[in-house]
Amino acid sequence: MMSTTHDHAHCTPIALGIKLRVAALAVVAAVVQVVVAPLPARSDDVPPAAARKVDPSLLTRAELSRFEATSRYDDVVAFGDALSARSPLIRVGTFGVTNQGRKLPLWILADPPVATPEEARGAGKTIVLVMANIHAGEVEGKEAAQHVARRILLGDLRPRLRNLVVLIAPIYNADGNEPISTANRPEQYGPVDGVGLRENAQGLDLNRDYIKLESPEARALVRLFRRWDPHLTVDLHTTNGSYHGYHLTYSTPLHPSADPRILAFHHDQMMPDVAATMIKDHHFRTYYYGNFGGFSHLPDTPARARWEAFTHLPRIGQNYLGFRNRLTILSEAYSYLDFHKRIDVTEAFVASILAFASARDLEIRNLTQAVDLDTTRRGLPGADPLRLDVACTLKPLPKPVEILVGAVEHKPNPRSGKPMTVMIENKLTPTKMLDYGRYESLRQVPLPNAYVFAKDPKIRGVLENLQAHGIVVEELAAPAQLAVESFAIETLKPADRPFQGHKILKITGKFAKSTIDFPTGSYVVRTAQPLARLAACLLEPESEDGLAAWNFLDAALAPGKVYPIHKLTGVLNASARLVE
Repeated sequence: MMSTTHDHAHCTPIALGIKLRVAALAVVAAVVQVVVAPLPARSDDVPPAAARKVDPSLLTRAELSRFEATSRYDDVVAFGDALSARSPLIRVGTFGVTNQGRKLPLWILADPPVATPEEARGAGKTIVLVMANIHAGEVEGKEAAQHVARRILLGDLRPRLRNLVVLIAPIYNADGNEPISTANRPEQYGPVDGVGLRENAQGLDLNRDYIKLESPEARALVRLFRRWDPHLTVDLHTTNGSYHGYHLTYSTPLHPSADPRILAFHHDQMMPDVAATMIKDHHFRTYYYGNFGGFSHLPDTPARARWEAFTHLPRIGQNYLGFRNRLTILSEAYSYLDFHKRIDVTEAFVASILAFASARDLEIRNLTQAVDLDTTRRGLPGADPLRLDVACTLKPLPKPVEILVGAVEHKPNPRSGKPMTVMIENKLTPTKMLDYGRYESLRQVPLPNAYVFAKDPKIRGVLENLQAHGIVVEELAAPAQLAVESFAIETLKPADRPFQGHKILKITGKFAKSTIDFPTGSYVVRTAQPLARLAACLLEPESEDGLAAWNFLDAALAPGKVYPIHKLTGVLNASARLVE
């Protein structure tokens, strides 16, 4: 099979939309043929150690409790230490500290072992990050991550370390994990002893904090991305809402501004392969993440039935990483599957992804490197510039597809007495409906050769944010008169309701050419760098999810004023030095 890196080098995001998920439809058709067959019998009544053939000293809290409880923070830390005592192939470290002072565990699995990003890159292997518990009520990812680490170090997944370095961040929202209660996510089918909270200790949803970086956890995670630069990240979640018939659903980058080769590799190669492995080897039904229109539990009348993907905005992890030119998969175990099976399906999904990444390791490295180089090249004067989609819309696939509609019943939680929603395993109704699984651009703006802005206390948070993301920023070494495009603000419209403590701001206006004298020390952000897409997302005035939208520039904005960040479309004829 030809490499996607070459086959799709000239695809536009809109053209890719027509191809989106087509390869996966064959997998869906195969799934429908097997949905009436029950899954293999399970031996949940067998003691966990015997059932899983695991050393009793290396069992998780979930296993020890017969899947009635989930791991606490101290359990996860102790589990990593126990693995370290048993295997020389793991390095146990941390990558940050939470709001309440908990150290965030990072397990580094490699053969031969490595302890630093420099050693990992020197090994010439593909780096995969598995992260879990970003929402601490969605706990099976945390348990599955521990199981996967155990299998890699001491079991059947050991061969994956021949060409992969696997990083595991098993309990990202460590603070949210600790206030475990049966009042949290009560409709979820277990664990019956309760789960943690969605938000961190600040009340922030960490999966909405990838742009503004207001939490210490998000800043630490992005610092991990900068240092280790994983080629592929797998982010483990649990669904909310719709009663569908899949054991697990998944998503990949959805923003059409992501590089088309990244999008194509996911949709044409990686996800069809992983979905096929999940049904063939593990008997688990999977499909692209979505919900019935309007997040309803069941589809509307047949004429209006639709399956909808979630947002394309980079405030969310899998879209953010697309802006970093990296592969990423979000998994959503089905909330109404029992806790034990949710762990199993998540574990199988991670194992299937690792199998694919191991088999295609060189191709993955070549792809991400090629996208980085091309992104940098297109920021040079005279090159065809990249474009940022500043307005997008959800679009359906060309033809209706069969979505598996599920059925549920209710059982009382033996601890709280509250009803839990339970999947009826093989009661499924394949239903044809439109799959709104892609986003298309409504309007694009070209990227300049550089963004330029003077030092201004009204926008002092911008520099810190750019540097936190790893974007290269320079400053003018002398005053310079520059021909730029400036954005004249016409309207400012804040959202009616706050979101994550902000009223998202929408700006309208028009660009016009101007000449501006910039003083010494003014900041320059060139787009001839791998993170050019992310820089544009943060700095463009009309960006749907930029720093202006998140109120970073409010003090400097007003109708009739000029947006304080300007676009240089020609050569920078001035000396500049790196801002450390």
